[in-house]
Amino acid sequence: MSTVPETATQTRSSSDGATGRDPVVIRTEGLTKVYPGNVLAVDHLDLSVREGEIFGLLGPNGAGKTTTEGMLTTRVLPTGGRAFVGGIDVVADPAHAKRVIGVVPQTNTLDRALSVWENLYFHGRYFGMGAKAARAAADYRLEQFRLSDRAGAPVPALSGGLAQRLMVARGILHEPAIMFLDEPTTGLDPQSRLALWEVLGDLHRDGQTIMLSTHHMEEADRLCDRVAIMDHGRILALDTPRGLKQSLGADTEVVVTAEGPPRRLASHLESELSAQRPGSDVRIVEDKVRVGLKGVEGALPLILNLAEQGGFTVRDLSVTEPTLETVFISLTGKDLRE
Repeated sequence: MSTVPETATQTRSSSDGATGRDPVVIRTEGLTKVYPGNVLAVDHLDLSVREGEIFGLLGPNGAGKTTTEGMLTTRVLPTGGRAFVGGIDVVADPAHAKRVIGVVPQTNTLDRALSVWENLYFHGRYFGMGAKAARAAADYRLEQFRLSDRAGAPVPALSGGLAQRLMVARGILHEPAIMFLDEPTTGLDPQSRLALWEVLGDLHRDGQTIMLSTHHMEEADRLCDRVAIMDHGRILALDTPRGLKQSLGADTEVVVTAEGPPRRLASHLESELSAQRPGSDVRIVEDKVRVGLKGVEGALPLILNLAEQGGFTVRDLSVTEPTLETVFISLTGKDLRE
């Protein structure tokens, strides 16, 4: 990826607090948000994000991901605790904090009265760029995000994927130290999702720090250096995607659906596997029995035979590798998509 033209670049100096010498560029201390009605959205969150990483907040809808990003980007006022971006206290100095962050929200906030190019140009002007610098930055980002052929198009003419790409281009236009993306691929078709992942990968390779909230396990697994699994406003686990999956102690998962109460099947399998496959993990999720095993060889026939020996008629049987969703299920006992 080429370098941003000098005229389009805003310098990130230590005086503006963007990076300095501290490798931690996002930090929260007991960050809490309680909405009216005593609804606890974020519960004493302690978090550190390092410069240059893609950090994922993974969890179901309502987990507190959007509220967390809202507090870090000054859009939501915390009830308690502290939050810093680029060394700047977001509550004490929100205006300063806004200058070092870029935000790509869930909803399309592009100006429908402006063209694609104008959305970028006026964003640059809003962030204090001179006319020449803003024009150069808009031209560069259009080329970088492969939108040059749409420069004069009205925003309503863009597909969902192209509009989302433009939102990311706008968010990065003023060269923020940190980017926040809230569910960036929600509603996109698979092709558009892959195209946006490629764009985010390019930004990451250029050293851009990104906080990404998502409920797509594949997105978090593919893009993120580290992932915090979140539910009910709390961090349940935090590690690299690989580390989270290895924490299960199993490298194979068999999902079984059978006639009869799933609890009986789970109890039977747990009893039989305790002797044959020590360390196996059996749990029930949405009327299906999930069995975590070490080693894939012979896993399917083993589970099928044990179920049939217990008098259960198996309707469906599948085997897969553990995913981040498997980790979430092991922590909460429920499906990540709930």
